[in-house]
Amino acid sequence: MGHRLSKIYTRTGDSGTTGLGDGSRVAKDDLRIAALGDVDELNSCIGVLRAQIAISSIEDKAPWDKSLSLIQHWLFDLGGEVCIPNYNMVLPLAIEFLEKEIDQMNEALPMLKDFILPAGTLACSYAHQARSVCRRAERSLMSVHTRDQNIQAPSLQLLNRLSDWLFVASRTLQRAEGGSEVLWQKNINDTI
Repeated sequence: MGHRLSKIYTRTGDSGTTGLGDGSRVAKDDLRIAALGDVDELNSCIGVLRAQIAISSIEDKAPWDKSLSLIQHWLFDLGGEVCIPNYNMVLPLAIEFLEKEIDQMNEALPMLKDFILPAGTLACSYAHQARSVCRRAERSLMSVHTRDQNIQAPSLQLLNRLSDWLFVASRTLQRAEGGSEVLWQKNINDTI
């Protein structure tokens, strides 16, 4: 385990730079720092989703909490990889886990015939919000990879699969609370 934070402010970032885990310093608007911030924001969104599920009417909350806890830990690992160039922490088993859960959730869902809006119960909506932040984090991470070529395949795959997981989770959560999906209406302007 690395050094524990005993002092939160250091003043080392006051000049517009921040330290990476390897000791190097980069500008606070560096692509790597932007990606790190997006992954951190995604992890916070997952935390909000966990909190909402905990107070929701969903009957079996434990599996959701277990999965979301794993996801938060994997996102923290991903943050470590982004913060320490050429460091590997995300393992393929995370992607395999998400794929297995996507398949299991999808079995109980009807086939999609229309687009759905990112709306519904609070848990469903928070899952959609996390999904959209996940897509942004994926784009940011890809920008770092395009520039530096040192983001490992499992890390890129994690965010891609997680956004899929969050989409299927949103549908599942909506049904778990007795709601129906909010469908996009192609010609909504005709109803005005």
